[in-house]
Amino acid sequence: MDADTVAMAKALALRAHAGQVDQAGAPYVGHVARVAARVAGDPLAETVAWLHDVLEDCPAHAAEVQAFPRDVVAAVSLLTRTAEVAPETYYERIRHSPVALAVKLADIADNAAPDRLTKLPSAVAERLRAKYEHARAALGQASG
Repeated sequence: MDADTVAMAKALALRAHAGQVDQAGAPYVGHVARVAARVAGDPLAETVAWLHDVLEDCPAHAAEVQAFPRDVVAAVSLLTRTAEVAPETYYERIRHSPVALAVKLADIADNAAPDRLTKLPSAVAERLRAKYEHARAALGQASG
């Protein structure tokens, strides 16, 4: 994995998430960029981080994701939720992939960041706090 692959993943994420906003109304790609920044220094994890929501949120770009190296596609696929995979199975599969686990923990850390949650209605923020605490536990991580 090299800087060119990371740059290609970033470019794809910027195209795929263009115009999307998060629950607080901020550009969604900001979340993806923060997740990538949390795993910077590991080009494979950074590439996967840029792509981690593309298959799930932007299926029209699936062929572009599939063109990345096999290890990238495998990790992004693990991080993509589908109706066919039960939540506990989803987390179990991620636990067995160091790259997917690192990216998922970075994703949860960003989603659960207090500065993000305080921008949401309190009921939504509380529901999300509980969701992310459950996710951390399912991934074998201490809460906090």
